Amino acid sequence: MRYARVSVGGRPVWGRVRESDVDLLSGSPLEGAYDVIGTVPLAEAHWLPPVVPPVFYAVGFNYPRHIAHAGAATPDRPEIGYRANNALTGHRSPIVKPREVEGRFEAEPELVAVIGRTLRHATYDEAREAVFGWTIGNDISARAWQHADRTFWRSKNSDTFKPMGPWIETDVDALAQTTTLWVNGAVRSQFPTGDMVFDPFDYLVEMTRHVTVHPGDVLWMGAESTCRLEPGDTVDVEISGIGVLSNSVQLEGNQR
Repeated sequence: MRYARVSVGGRPVWGRVRESDVDLLSGSPLEGAYDVIGTVPLAEAHWLPPVVPPVFYAVGFNYPRHIAHAGAATPDRPEIGYRANNALTGHRSPIVKPREVEGRFEAEPELVAVIGRTLRHATYDEAREAVFGWTIGNDISARAWQHADRTFWRSKNSDTFKPMGPWIETDVDALAQTTTLWVNGAVRSQFPTGDMVFDPFDYLVEMTRHVTVHPGDVLWMGAESTCRLEPGDTVDVEISGIGVLSNSVQLEGNQR
């Protein structure tokens, strides 16, 4: 099953994605039963981030090739970071590059786990069962800001820097898929999605030793490589079995 959030009359509505339509739902599938209250054609859907997480967790340096390219040490245990919800944007919405950004402005294609149960002190099996479904993230970074600042507050958390979507897929073996990134229709990166140092369930086991995770929390799983972007580009991230997340890149002040 595929679940999404779409804008209808300016308000967010949960939807169940079908082949040519989106069934509009009376409530969140993360919270239990719902009714179908209408439909919109798939081609006319205005996509929002498929979930607004209570907590936005993010993994860094989780793919061997990325670690080697950065000259970093391979982590010996899962450690998590955080991102800001204001950075989230949906499928087909623009990534806005601030005019002050100079140097490398980069994309990283990521698998995202969406949590469906409250977890604390989880076993590995409990962590597997707690994942409601999977979506796609594009981790945008302004590298000059990342190196200049003491935190990632603007380099990774500026508005529109975290496209996510287009929907949550609940019926897929996410770690058996392939991640591909295109820029302007050309493949710029491709790798086995599951080729991670630690998988999502390893992270949930470690995280829930110390923090409680809740339904709707998201866990971005890192990327194997990065790709430079410029205003005017279109960037597509596909994870087979899940879908394609597509966004244009626009310079601040030029978006329409």
